[in-house]
Amino acid sequence: MTDSRAPDGTSAPDGTSASDGTSASDGTAAVRPLRVETHGLDVIGDADRKGTPRTLFWPWFGANVSILGMSYGAFALGFGISFRQALAAGVVGIVFSFLLCGFVAVAGKRGSAPTMVLSRAAYGVRGNRLPAVVSWLLTVGWETVLCALATMATATVFRRLGTGGGSETKVMALVLVAALVVVVGVMGFDLIMRFQTVITVVTGVLTVVYVGLVADHVHWSAVSAVPAGSTQEFIGALVFLMTGFGLGWVNAAADYSRYLPRGSSGRGVVGWTAFGASLAPLLLLVFGLLLAGSSADLNEAIALDPIGALTTLLPTWFLIPFATVAVLGLVGGAVLDIYSSGLALLAAGLRVARPVAALVDGVLMIAGAVYIVFFADDFLGPFIGFLTTLGVPIAAWCGVMLADLLLRRRDYAEADLFRPSGRYGDIPPGPLLLTLAATALGWGLVTNSAAGWLDWQGYLLGPLGLGGKGGDWAYANLGVLIALTIGFLGTLLLSRGRVRAQEERA
Repeated sequence: MTDSRAPDGTSAPDGTSASDGTSASDGTAAVRPLRVETHGLDVIGDADRKGTPRTLFWPWFGANVSILGMSYGAFALGFGISFRQALAAGVVGIVFSFLLCGFVAVAGKRGSAPTMVLSRAAYGVRGNRLPAVVSWLLTVGWETVLCALATMATATVFRRLGTGGGSETKVMALVLVAALVVVVGVMGFDLIMRFQTVITVVTGVLTVVYVGLVADHVHWSAVSAVPAGSTQEFIGALVFLMTGFGLGWVNAAADYSRYLPRGSSGRGVVGWTAFGASLAPLLLLVFGLLLAGSSADLNEAIALDPIGALTTLLPTWFLIPFATVAVLGLVGGAVLDIYSSGLALLAAGLRVARPVAALVDGVLMIAGAVYIVFFADDFLGPFIGFLTTLGVPIAAWCGVMLADLLLRRRDYAEADLFRPSGRYGDIPPGPLLLTLAATALGWGLVTNSAAGWLDWQGYLLGPLGLGGKGGDWAYANLGVLIALTIGFLGTLLLSRGRVRAQEERA
């Protein structure tokens, strides 16, 4: 018997499957009992590919139906723009960024491997470890933020009920939230798909009830009186919303579409991913803008406690249901993050089983959440700094990945995704240098004054005549858009011949 292990310790993409699932007579996969998913970086075999593009709606909607979407209304207005400007920035930023996710998801059904394995086609087998590390940092950061927010929201609810809200309540909430996230993340794909379906229904219904209960707090006269901001402030809000929504997911977009049959509609994959991910954030953002624009006090409170501040508008009897919808919505996003962060950690070179990688990330998530909940004095400043700083290299990677996918006319050569000597190469310098250059330019065009440890950014604003770190363009965060554009156009110009040579190789 030959060894079926790939060079990086994962199962070789030979079309076999370790699953115990069976196929029904009509060709669809039979329902299987839940068990820990054994798939890691390996290619999903034909026996395990199931579903239709429509099934992508559930995980993406469930991951983005969080009440946090309302808080983004206050974040957007914080850039000094009007309701109409914030609404335009939200619609464009959310839809465009999740369309990017949809396009990356197409790679999943074409290659049936995790996102950070498929990008080896562009970066090489070992060269891809650099973007994999950045992807891991982003997903671990997001799951940490979501876990901390769920803990803070729970404590705020119990404080309003008069039955706690102190350190003991926070510790209990953190333990419960973290346990739920880690267990579902370790179990893997099948439980995640079922869990996200439940979250979609429960949070969707309770969110509608919340909107109905607080609708009388909306005062259009106050909202419409919010003055308009400059073009630079509008662009800053647009970029922030892009990084807070779709650009925070692009590096995981193929992790769920990889289970679809290869013959699935590419347009369907793009459409259902973008639709499922965008629908809830768009609706929640609109209502969040109306609430934040109606009350300056609420707007300021959200910056300190993005979820808990929203409870101040509720009657006491709905606080427990609110805690349910808030926690489930945040957990839904954290579950997808911990699953994908585990895969990214494996792609970065850690040789362990996928469940072990998810456990490692769970430990880091808990440690980070403890710091945010118990020691950090400010949430919004470090949060924006985190998004924009990692948003730049992820945008550069996304540009490279999308252009590489666009150039390819054939499906991926699965075995070569695991062989440094294969057609995709080991460490091709071109894509890495392009990504590093795009990142360097991008960091030179963003600023994060609220996070002191990021004062070094924005070093190109002065030399390029954009007013320096205190000028009008300082908070437009152009660097994210520049990195995305350079990565995309640079790959189209420089990698066309390389991709053709790969696809012509026997």
